Amino acid sequence: MAKAKTSNAGTVRVKLFKSMNSCQWKHRLSVKALGLNKLNDVRELKDSPQVRGLINKVNYLVRVEK
Repeated sequence: MAKAKTSNAGTVRVKLFKSMNSCQWKHRLSVKALGLNKLNDVRELKDSPQVRGLINKVNYLVRVEK
């Protein structure tokens, strides 16, 4: 029997490291769309162009962990 592979090749980990207090309201919506609510929240998301676009829009608020 072959084991199922458990790789994270198609995912990206995103962490909210900076507060959203003084950012634009559109950027707040982008952070919410990524599923990040509180400071130091971490989400593992599917790596897609849409997710990469949201990350690039709020790159000063989030960190990408690999």
